[in-house]
Amino acid sequence: MPPATRSRRGGLFGTPGELNSLFGEILDWTLAPLLFLWPISIAVTNHVANQIADQPYDQALSENVAAIVRLVKIEGNHVNVNFPASARAMLRADETDTLYYQVTGLRGELVAGDRDIPWIEIPEKINADEVLFRDDSINGEEIRVAYALVPSPPGRMPVLVQVAETRNKRGGLASRIISGVLLPQFAIIPLAVILVYMGLSRGIAPINRLQARIRSRRPGDLSPIPIRGVPEELRPVIIALNEMMERLEENLQAQQRFIADAAHQLKTPLTGLKMQTELALAETDPAQLHEFVARIASGTERAVHLATQLLTLARAEASHEKVHSVEPLDLEVLARQVSEEWVTRAMTAGIDLGFEGTGWPLAIDGIPLLLRELLKNLVDNAIKYTPRGGKVTVRARAGSEAVLEVEDNGVGIPEGERARVFERFYRVLGNEADGSGLGLPIVKEIADLHRAQVRLEAPENGPGTRVRVVFPRRGALDEQDAD
Repeated sequence: MPPATRSRRGGLFGTPGELNSLFGEILDWTLAPLLFLWPISIAVTNHVANQIADQPYDQALSENVAAIVRLVKIEGNHVNVNFPASARAMLRADETDTLYYQVTGLRGELVAGDRDIPWIEIPEKINADEVLFRDDSINGEEIRVAYALVPSPPGRMPVLVQVAETRNKRGGLASRIISGVLLPQFAIIPLAVILVYMGLSRGIAPINRLQARIRSRRPGDLSPIPIRGVPEELRPVIIALNEMMERLEENLQAQQRFIADAAHQLKTPLTGLKMQTELALAETDPAQLHEFVARIASGTERAVHLATQLLTLARAEASHEKVHSVEPLDLEVLARQVSEEWVTRAMTAGIDLGFEGTGWPLAIDGIPLLLRELLKNLVDNAIKYTPRGGKVTVRARAGSEAVLEVEDNGVGIPEGERARVFERFYRVLGNEADGSGLGLPIVKEIADLHRAQVRLEAPENGPGTRVRVVFPRRGALDEQDAD
């Protein structure tokens, strides 16, 4: 039996980890939206039918309210309603529904009609020509109420005219509309299911042939799958596979470039360490020997820092970090913690390191380990490129987005160089500070992973650099994914 037919059927309704046939997957994902949308269609049809049924009967209620309003006369502090008995009899003549009417006076007292209709709160602004509608109930029975307010002398309550009707006729009309729309669906949907099943049964053969062609390829063959001769329905799948293999090839090339760059960058400090070590071994003067050891320690620190940055960059590019480590966190708390950790380093360098926050939680969805590295690199860069006696400020700001800023009054970055400083191993010419050229590329990689925007700006007052990272607030990532 071929492998495709030997698999057990699963799909949406299969057990996790169970072998699923492609036929079952396609059938499930074809029918599931249909079964999901059917009850929604019923609910929407019911809502629209009720609205359609309300229109003619609301018009009749509105005319009744307008007729009663014309009969209302305000004479001094009294309200009179000249409501002939014949008109009242016609109002009560409905055989299907019960009709109620009510007129209240200037003090809210009942002037005419039924006391059962619920009272309403009088709005501040009254439009004498407007008839309003609402849904309510009398003795547990749903009613539709039309009402209007008649302006009264200052200091008095307006006259309230209400006409209410039970919903029997409306419900009957809505039911007939719903039946006319939904009954054909009971025949169409089963027929659609049968046709889908038959179509998939005939269409599965080309998919099996495609599976055989892919299985016959060599493990290292990432060349595109030829589209010629492939059924039209399968071409999007093959195009997607070809694009996936192209991205995989790009990732492999990026890894090779990364390894080559890392080897090149690590070679320089290691070569320097080797030379300093050889000189130290040949030195007999204690003072000179101490100087060589100090240089070895400094070179070792730079090599460790470079290796740490390379590992951070590799971690930011790793797919498992992107999928499994995102969690809710408070960006302001994280920024404050990192700032406190760097206070000692800043004081040693003669830098005034400060933190400005909002005092409120600044919630985002992110990877704490990588965001901590982002902050460390920004603060490290700011301290490194700010002269002694300078000032570095870390800020957290809240708005529609979460904003993180690290500002210094150091040498700054020329505007023409700002786009290039995000390239790996690139350093601004004329800058003598120690660095590997990986700090801002790491920041950019981590920001891209969190769908954040990184901007380089000049401070408002004086020289220096301000790095602004704008994050979407918590929950925004899920909404974008859903879109």
